[in-house]
Amino acid sequence: MSQRITAFIAALAMILLLAPGAQAEPSGKLIIFHAGSLSVPFAAIEKNFEAKYPKVDVLREAGGSTKMARLISEVGKPADIMASADYVVIDKSLIPKFASWNVRFASNQMVLCYTDKSKFASEINGDNWADILLRKGVVWGHSDPNLDPAGYRSLMVLQLAEKFYKRSGLYDQLLANRPEKNIRPKSVELVSLLESGHMDYAWEYLSVAVQHNLKYITLDKHMNLGDFAMNDFYKAAKVKVTGKKPGTFIDRVGASITYGITKIDKCPNPEAADAFLAYLFDPEGGLKILKDMGQPPFVPVQVTSDGMSKLPEVLKPLATVSE
Repeated sequence: MSQRITAFIAALAMILLLAPGAQAEPSGKLIIFHAGSLSVPFAAIEKNFEAKYPKVDVLREAGGSTKMARLISEVGKPADIMASADYVVIDKSLIPKFASWNVRFASNQMVLCYTDKSKFASEINGDNWADILLRKGVVWGHSDPNLDPAGYRSLMVLQLAEKFYKRSGLYDQLLANRPEKNIRPKSVELVSLLESGHMDYAWEYLSVAVQHNLKYITLDKHMNLGDFAMNDFYKAAKVKVTGKKPGTFIDRVGASITYGITKIDKCPNPEAADAFLAYLFDPEGGLKILKDMGQPPFVPVQVTSDGMSKLPEVLKPLATVSE
């Protein structure tokens, strides 16, 4: 009799284990590589997520999106999730060898940041900013276009400004007044230079400006890379950056700013990764935090039809197909 009871209990345990929604609570370390511009909202998202799933320890590493992707694809660093400030970085660097899908979850726009200590802070505006950056003694900079999408997007803004203002040679003139030392590995490093007074102006995402309480100049939609409807105009901008192998180069073509995120195929902790992404894609969860911090989310998040077919089942109801 006892053997029958034991067998029954074992069978019942197996049924419960296989039942939908009966998965064990996620636990362990969750490794997330992400764009530096996501540092502030992801810190808040991490706090809320860990409160919801106390057995998970989120470990985040931030930096230029291209650099973060290369740590996975070239250096072989283990990671569960990769979030890029330019979704194209995931397409070019991680799919199909390291990841299978790419969800677009937020947008942004480029702005020119400054502080009260910046030279000519009292007179700069949305019309004369280029002339201010051309003035002798004005220190301005941007992040490294080879490592950080904000870097090549900053250069795209300058190219588009030349086209929009019909000022031939403006792009080269501006770069001539920006020493190489003013190029930093990632855009968030420029914030401390602004705040300390060592730099007058820096190109940043609007969300970064809002999160760090910086003053900023907004640009016409023809230049700010924040309007999907302007993509035909944006594609006139093109920036050459280093490729995957030394000595190779690729062109980054202007397009509206779109953030992407993926789960690495061979990630160490897929259960925790799925749970985190489900929280991030929740309109009342991670997407709300992004919105509150000045970074417009896509609600619902977007994925291609091919990507949708490869998404984990728990994420499919939270996404919509958009080619």
